[in-house]
Amino acid sequence: MSRIAIVTGGASGIGRALGTALVRRGDVVVLADVDGDAAAEVAERLHAAGPGAATAVTVDVREADAVAALVDGTAERHGRLDLLFNNAGLGIGGPAEELTLAHWARTLDVNLRGVVHGVQAAYPLMLRQGHGHIVNTASLAGLLPMPGSAPYATTKWAVVGLSLSLRAEGAARGVRVSVVCPGGVDTPILDKGVPADLPRVPSVEAIDAREVVTRFSGGRLYGADALAADVLRGVDRNRPVIVAPRQARVMWRLMRLSPSLVLRVLAAVAARRPEGATAGGGPVPVPTAEFSGGTPPR
Repeated sequence: MSRIAIVTGGASGIGRALGTALVRRGDVVVLADVDGDAAAEVAERLHAAGPGAATAVTVDVREADAVAALVDGTAERHGRLDLLFNNAGLGIGGPAEELTLAHWARTLDVNLRGVVHGVQAAYPLMLRQGHGHIVNTASLAGLLPMPGSAPYATTKWAVVGLSLSLRAEGAARGVRVSVVCPGGVDTPILDKGVPADLPRVPSVEAIDAREVVTRFSGGRLYGADALAADVLRGVDRNRPVIVAPRQARVMWRLMRLSPSLVLRVLAAVAARRPEGATAGGGPVPVPTAEFSGGTPPR
C-alpha cells in the first residue's frame, strides 16, 4: 500500500532526492518548501513519472501554524500520515566572534524550531493513528564538533537529542523516529551565499564552500540520490541514527571511541584554518546558506 509522506525542503537537494525516491516507490508525497514555484515544478515532474504521486505546498517551517496546517491538511486529505521528513534547514557559519545574534536566531528558527514545529504537529496525530515515522535531518555536525559553524552544529546536536528522546518515548506507542546525519553531500546549497538580509561575515567572504567541503570529504561529495536511498533503507529498517556515507560513519565511530582525540584533531585543524573550515565531512564549514526550504535566500 502506498504511504503518505511529507518532505519539507522538498524543492531541492536532499529533500528533492527523498521525494523522488518515495514517488518511485509508489508513495504519495507532499513536497513542502518556502519556494512554492520550485516545489510545484518538482512535484509536477515526479507526478508525471510515477508510479506514485506528488503535490506541492508553499510552507515556511519557521511558522508553526503553517506547518500544523500542512500536517493536518495532508492527513485529512489522505486519511492518515505515514511519514514526515523534517528536512528543511540552512547552514550559517564562520568564526564565533564574527557571528551576530541575527545569525544565531535565523539558524535556530529554521534548523531547530522548524523541526520542533513538524514534531509538534505530527507526533500527536501519529499517536492517535497508532503508527507513523518521523525522520529528522540533522548532520554529521550533530555528532562531531564543528569549529567554524557553532550555530549550525548547535541546532544539529539538538535535533539528534530531540530525535532520540522522542524515539524512546514513542516506541511503545507505535511511532518511530529516526535522525539522518549525512556528511558532505553534493547539493546546490553549497553554492549559495549568506542571505542578503543578514550581516556579512568578513573573514569568510571569499571562501568557496563547495571546494572546502569537497576537500574535507576526501575529495568527493556524496550524491543526494545515494543519500536518499540510504535514508529510505534506514527507515525501512527502523534505524535510530542514519549516517552516510561510509567516511561519515568512520568519523562517527572514531568520535564514540575517542572524543578527546577527535577534539584535538579538529582543534588543530581550526587553528590552521582561521577562516572557519573544519574536518570530518560536515556539510557546511563556512557561512554558506543551506537553502532547503526553511527560509528564502533573499
